[in-house]
Amino acid sequence: MQKMRFVKDFDLPPDVVFEYFAEHENLGGTLGAGVTRLSDGSDGTRNGVGSSRRLKPPGPVPAFEETVTAFEPNELIEYKVTKGTPLNHHHGEIHFTPAGSGTHVEWKIEIGTAVPGLDYVIAKILVRNIGGGLDRMAIPA
Repeated sequence: MQKMRFVKDFDLPPDVVFEYFAEHENLGGTLGAGVTRLSDGSDGTRNGVGSSRRLKPPGPVPAFEETVTAFEPNELIEYKVTKGTPLNHHHGEIHFTPAGSGTHVEWKIEIGTAVPGLDYVIAKILVRNIGGGLDRMAIPA
Protein backbone atom coordinates (compact mmCIF):
# COMPACT_ATOMS: atom_id res chain seq x y z
CA MET A 1 0.00 0.00 0.00
CA GLN A 2 1.23 3.49 -0.89
CA LYS A 3 0.21 6.66 0.94
CA MET A 4 0.63 10.16 -0.43
CA ARG A 5 0.01 13.57 1.11
CA PHE A 6 -0.18 16.93 -0.66
CA VAL A 7 -0.61 20.34 0.96
CA LYS A 8 -1.24 23.78 -0.46
CA ASP A 9 -2.36 27.10 0.95
CA PHE A 10 -4.66 29.38 -1.02
CA ASP A 11 -5.28 33.09 -0.42
CA LEU A 12 -9.03 32.54 -0.78
CA PRO A 13 -11.70 31.64 1.81
CA PRO A 14 -12.62 27.96 2.35
CA ASP A 15 -16.01 28.21 0.64
CA VAL A 16 -14.41 29.42 -2.62
CA VAL A 17 -11.62 26.81 -2.55
CA PHE A 18 -14.01 23.99 -1.59
CA GLU A 19 -16.46 24.90 -4.35
CA TYR A 20 -13.66 24.82 -6.93
CA PHE A 21 -12.34 21.42 -5.80
CA ALA A 22 -15.85 19.95 -5.52
CA GLU A 23 -16.65 20.68 -9.17
CA HIS A 24 -15.44 17.50 -10.88
CA GLU A 25 -14.45 19.09 -14.18
CA ASN A 26 -12.08 21.54 -12.44
CA LEU A 27 -9.76 18.68 -11.41
CA GLY A 28 -8.61 17.74 -14.91
CA GLY A 29 -5.62 20.07 -14.99
CA THR A 30 -4.53 19.14 -11.49
CA LEU A 31 -4.78 15.40 -12.12
CA GLY A 32 -3.32 15.51 -15.61
CA ALA A 33 -6.37 13.69 -16.96
CA GLY A 34 -9.58 14.38 -18.83
CA VAL A 35 -12.47 14.52 -16.35
CA THR A 36 -16.11 13.97 -17.24
CA ARG A 37 -19.03 14.12 -14.79
CA LEU A 38 -21.06 10.90 -14.84
CA SER A 39 -23.67 11.63 -12.19
CA ASP A 40 -24.75 14.18 -9.62
CA GLY A 41 -24.87 13.38 -5.93
CA SER A 42 -27.58 11.15 -4.51
CA ASP A 43 -27.65 13.39 -1.42
CA GLY A 44 -29.38 16.25 -3.26
CA THR A 45 -26.19 18.15 -4.11
CA ARG A 46 -24.49 18.32 -7.50
CA ASN A 47 -21.05 17.25 -6.26
CA GLY A 48 -22.00 15.44 -3.06
CA VAL A 49 -22.13 11.84 -1.93
CA GLY A 50 -22.82 9.52 -4.84
CA SER A 51 -21.63 11.92 -7.53
CA SER A 52 -19.16 10.31 -9.89
CA ARG A 53 -16.61 11.22 -12.53
CA ARG A 54 -14.70 9.47 -15.28
CA LEU A 55 -10.97 10.18 -15.51
CA LYS A 56 -8.98 9.48 -18.66
CA PRO A 57 -5.22 9.83 -18.14
CA PRO A 58 -3.11 10.54 -21.23
CA GLY A 59 -1.62 7.72 -23.26
CA PRO A 60 -2.57 4.06 -23.16
CA VAL A 61 -3.79 4.17 -19.54
CA PRO A 62 -7.44 3.09 -19.37
CA ALA A 63 -10.15 5.40 -18.08
CA PHE A 64 -11.52 4.81 -14.60
CA GLU A 65 -14.31 6.11 -12.37
CA GLU A 66 -14.31 7.76 -8.95
CA THR A 67 -17.30 8.23 -6.66
CA VAL A 68 -17.67 10.73 -3.81
CA THR A 69 -18.25 8.90 -0.51
CA ALA A 70 -18.27 11.80 1.99
CA PHE A 71 -19.05 15.47 1.45
CA GLU A 72 -18.98 18.09 4.20
CA PRO A 73 -19.27 21.57 2.64
CA ASN A 74 -16.16 23.72 3.11
CA GLU A 75 -14.45 20.96 5.10
CA LEU A 76 -14.09 17.55 3.44
CA ILE A 77 -14.43 15.59 0.20
CA GLU A 78 -13.74 11.83 0.26
CA TYR A 79 -13.83 9.57 -2.77
CA LYS A 80 -12.84 6.13 -4.00
CA VAL A 81 -12.17 4.50 -7.33
CA THR A 82 -15.20 2.41 -8.21
CA LYS A 83 -14.51 1.07 -11.69
CA GLY A 84 -11.85 0.44 -14.32
CA THR A 85 -8.48 0.32 -12.59
CA PRO A 86 -5.87 -2.26 -11.53
CA LEU A 87 -6.04 -0.78 -8.03
CA ASN A 88 -7.76 -2.94 -5.47
CA HIS A 89 -7.71 -0.02 -3.03
CA HIS A 90 -7.92 3.71 -3.75
CA HIS A 91 -9.17 6.16 -1.17
CA GLY A 92 -8.79 9.93 -1.30
CA GLU A 93 -9.54 12.65 1.23
CA ILE A 94 -9.32 16.39 0.65
CA HIS A 95 -9.49 18.49 3.83
CA PHE A 96 -10.12 22.25 3.82
CA THR A 97 -9.10 24.28 6.89
CA PRO A 98 -9.34 28.03 7.43
CA ALA A 99 -5.86 29.60 7.63
CA GLY A 100 -6.05 33.30 8.45
CA SER A 101 -7.98 34.84 5.55
CA GLY A 102 -7.14 31.86 3.31
CA THR A 103 -7.48 28.09 3.16
CA HIS A 104 -5.11 25.22 3.92
CA VAL A 105 -5.75 22.16 1.73
CA GLU A 106 -4.49 18.70 2.68
CA TRP A 107 -5.07 15.93 0.11
CA LYS A 108 -4.36 12.36 1.21
CA ILE A 109 -4.44 9.36 -1.09
CA GLU A 110 -3.98 5.64 -0.35
CA ILE A 111 -3.59 3.09 -3.12
CA GLY A 112 -2.96 -0.62 -3.27
CA THR A 113 -2.72 -3.23 -6.01
CA ALA A 114 -2.69 -7.00 -6.19
CA VAL A 115 0.41 -6.83 -8.40
CA PRO A 116 3.51 -6.27 -6.24
CA GLY A 117 5.24 -2.97 -7.02
CA LEU A 118 2.52 -1.59 -9.29
CA ASP A 119 1.20 0.64 -6.50
CA TYR A 120 4.70 2.15 -6.18
CA VAL A 121 4.81 3.01 -9.90
CA ILE A 122 1.30 4.50 -9.83
CA ALA A 123 2.14 6.51 -6.69
CA LYS A 124 5.17 8.04 -8.42
CA ILE A 125 2.96 9.18 -11.31
CA LEU A 126 0.32 10.58 -8.93
CA VAL A 127 2.94 12.49 -6.93
CA ARG A 128 4.28 14.07 -10.10
CA ASN A 129 0.86 14.88 -11.59
CA ILE A 130 -1.01 16.03 -8.49
CA GLY A 131 1.95 17.78 -6.86
CA GLY A 132 2.68 19.70 -10.06
CA GLY A 133 -1.00 20.31 -10.72
CA LEU A 134 -1.55 21.83 -7.28
CA ASP A 135 1.49 24.06 -7.77
CA ARG A 136 -0.03 25.38 -11.00
CA MET A 137 -3.64 25.56 -9.77
CA ALA A 138 -5.19 29.01 -9.96
CA ILE A 139 -8.66 29.31 -8.46
CA PRO A 140 -10.74 32.21 -9.74
CA ALA A 141 -11.72 34.58 -6.92
